Amino acid sequence: MKTKHIFKPAILSLAVASAMYAGQTFAQEADGATDQNVEVIAVKGIRGSLMRAQAIKMDNTSIVEAISAEDIGKLPDSSIAESLARLPGLAGERVGGRTSGISVRGFKEDFTGTSLNGRELIGIGDNRGVEYDLYPSEIMTGATIFKTTEATLMVQGIGGTVDLQTVRPLSAEESLTFTGVYEMGGNDSDNPEFDNTGKRYALSFVEKFADDTIGIAVALATTESPRNERKYGVWGYNANDAGQILPSGLDTQAISRTLDRDTISAILQFRPTDNLDIVVDALSIDYSDSGVIRGFIEPFNADPDSLSGSGFNTSGTQVGANPVLRTDPAQKDGELQSFGLNVKYNIDDNWSVMLDAANSQSEKRDLRGESYAGLARNGAINTFGTRDFQMSADGVTFTDSTGLGAFADASLLQLTGPQQWGGGMANIADQFTSTVNTVFTDADGNPIPFSYLNAQDGFLNYADFEEELTTVRLETEGLVEWGIINKATFGVYYSDRYKMKDNKGFFATASSYPYSEAIPSQYLYNGLADLTWAGLGMVVAYDGFAPYRDGEYTLNDAGLLEPDRLGDSYEVNEEVTTLYAKFDFETELSGFPVVGNIGAQYVDTDQSSTGYLGIVGSNYAVCDDDNNGVVDADCVLSGGDSYSHFLPSLNISVEVDDNRFVRFAANKTISRARVDQMKASGFVKFDQNIDLIAIPNSEAAVEQYGTPWSKFQGNPTLRPLEANNFDLSFENYFEDEGYVSLALFYKDLVNWTDDARDLINFLNDETNDGANYFIPGFHDRIIQTTGLYGPANVAYEAGDLATPPDYGYFSYFQDGLKGSVKGAELTANIPLGSFVDALEGFGIAGSATFIDAELDNGNPIPGQSDEVFSITAYYEMDGFEIRVAATDRSEFTTYQRGGSNKIDTATRAPITQIDAQISYDFEGSGIEYLEGLRISLQGVNLTDEKEETIDGNGIVTLRREFGPSYMLNFNYSFY
Repeated sequence: MKTKHIFKPAILSLAVASAMYAGQTFAQEADGATDQNVEVIAVKGIRGSLMRAQAIKMDNTSIVEAISAEDIGKLPDSSIAESLARLPGLAGERVGGRTSGISVRGFKEDFTGTSLNGRELIGIGDNRGVEYDLYPSEIMTGATIFKTTEATLMVQGIGGTVDLQTVRPLSAEESLTFTGVYEMGGNDSDNPEFDNTGKRYALSFVEKFADDTIGIAVALATTESPRNERKYGVWGYNANDAGQILPSGLDTQAISRTLDRDTISAILQFRPTDNLDIVVDALSIDYSDSGVIRGFIEPFNADPDSLSGSGFNTSGTQVGANPVLRTDPAQKDGELQSFGLNVKYNIDDNWSVMLDAANSQSEKRDLRGESYAGLARNGAINTFGTRDFQMSADGVTFTDSTGLGAFADASLLQLTGPQQWGGGMANIADQFTSTVNTVFTDADGNPIPFSYLNAQDGFLNYADFEEELTTVRLETEGLVEWGIINKATFGVYYSDRYKMKDNKGFFATASSYPYSEAIPSQYLYNGLADLTWAGLGMVVAYDGFAPYRDGEYTLNDAGLLEPDRLGDSYEVNEEVTTLYAKFDFETELSGFPVVGNIGAQYVDTDQSSTGYLGIVGSNYAVCDDDNNGVVDADCVLSGGDSYSHFLPSLNISVEVDDNRFVRFAANKTISRARVDQMKASGFVKFDQNIDLIAIPNSEAAVEQYGTPWSKFQGNPTLRPLEANNFDLSFENYFEDEGYVSLALFYKDLVNWTDDARDLINFLNDETNDGANYFIPGFHDRIIQTTGLYGPANVAYEAGDLATPPDYGYFSYFQDGLKGSVKGAELTANIPLGSFVDALEGFGIAGSATFIDAELDNGNPIPGQSDEVFSITAYYEMDGFEIRVAATDRSEFTTYQRGGSNKIDTATRAPITQIDAQISYDFEGSGIEYLEGLRISLQGVNLTDEKEETIDGNGIVTLRREFGPSYMLNFNYSFY
């Protein structure tokens, strides 16, 4: 016979508090807690986590979600990101096969506030969004997600606020816990220098001293996690005159990376009296993600006579195949350190004062080398290979090839650039003047010598990031009797943020120029890399960093040769002062208990940015007219603005029946503009494509056909994104681990950053004091062959001078875009044993989120999926636990790293991910020395879900396949 546990919110709160803060003395017992018919049970595992999370949700006046572990180091996932991604209204985004980004109600992490114990967190990326996989689950005890805001939340966002939580030692049981994890990827590495196994170790302890007036909590965690990826990509697809669709170029690689992360979290709490509480905490994270991206990048041309089929169901033979085997070693290293002090003093029985100060600093270098290999240096041969191919909706695959055997033979493969990619080195052309001729001739039949155009054999990309955030908060809080108001809070908050990006790059040329040599034997790894899954065979594997380390490559600074690289380096500063007040109230309305809060923030902001406008000068250098290697002063830009906001908030919770609540919230929130959009920097670029240069010189022609000119610039005066938010929810708590809820929300977006584009005259730029960017001999072109050029079919004779149109487009960011977001969230946590005795221990937790969002310009909101579903089915009994979790989200847009280390927008196809875990806790096993042991086996992405981007023709343009991963976890609590 099943024991019936009486469900009372006070009992639930007491049980949860006991589990989370064991050892803490409570001033009063909850009403009815001594009822002899009530059985209070400390529940662990997933059911205990759901109970604690439910209690947080139930007792909060705001609309929230929560995750909770009974002890430090007991969250089941490898990072807090994976735990967050399964919560209602949240959706995870994988970066490199790991869940890293989190969207809240359709808003990416850039538009969601993230805090740690109430303090704003910084990341190590380009923008404000936090990389959640940076934070190991072993240092966390839980998280609360505020979907509606209140005046005392200093970290806000239009999407909501994610507050991560670590332990407070004087409110926790003493413990010593060790965790060991063995990890294995479901896919073997296609690169011989990497494998598919990893490991994690963590040690955490909580100790109290001096009659429980001093507490220390320390968590140490180290991670080595593999990732093996198969990436299929193309430059795009084009249809020929027969309607057959073919790729314009190939971009396919085998990628292997290893994440190394070392974390130290330390917390010291001192409570010498009941009135004084001092907490000092420190967090240090060292992060490294290194590996190799190895595969083919090349243009694609097909023999027209070989083609058969129609549309994307086309087969044939690729001709003129001159592949570039790119070996790109990657090294991303970052550090984050955070220190904080919190002092709370109880002035008397009613009033207290709190001071909180913190400093966080992060830095990262994102380094990616490029090393090229091929049949020969560009210009040295004119006979290339062939491949047989088959097109489908999944893209192009290859079945056979000729003339490309050198890619599997290190003695034949040349360490050189097979394609003519050296155009960016025009300013230093004299370095590459040669008397050696290529196999090609000019229009007059004269041999063409090797030049800078043939001299690029690699490239070294790197970007340095630094960020620092200092915050100070002073707050007083008191119990009052001001009518229905029972508590008042007043405070002031100050933050000072600095963020920097330095975008660097170097052209690389091998010492053999203008000739080429085979790859040195000391560079080679033991084995070949496997690209047979794409029909591209086995290829030579070598260390792509080696020619950079030993001086084989001569390097030339691209920062003064590529305007968009200099134009992506910047500094941004922000100072924010916030005054706030919140009033909690409690009353009755027609006999129904009503609680809530009302408050407001006054936020004053001073922001600024410095950077550069990258422009090619008459010497073909970027912002270096005097050739001294220093950026010219007239290229330096700066700007900024000061402004203020008034942000009111209201939260009301009405208990309409026992354990049934209706909640309403109305507030105004802001999310700061993206840092990379606030930069003062920009650049002017020119496309050397002769068909664009030949476009007629008129505004109408440019609007119809395009232009070789482009200009881009950030906007350091951008205001925050702003929204008026309204929320209504109904929540029915029918069991201590069971509830259903329905939440409706509406966001009126009154300011959103808009992409703007204006047609300007590049010979008289009125946005830059009438600057003339045209350089004779660089922006014009002497025609080599008589014929028709460009989309307008302009006729030129050999020897004619083709000059570009004067006009082009200036792209920038501006305020003023509006939009709206409407959504609904249905959430349920159903313990099946409450309905059928035979199902005791079984349960289902699920949610469905539906969003209708629209910006006035028709663009989607980054991170917004129209539908997000999550379901977890579990069984837990007598220490045994099994759970299966599935998340599904529809198509969404996001950001990704683009060319020259810039940020591009991308669209992700729908994705479904299934994870599972089985575990056993030996606490009730009766085996004394095993009572602290918990063993679990976890599988992630069990169905090998792929990330795909699909074009308008329904064809895959990008596919990333990561495979599943498995983790065997041992967790032992010594006490």
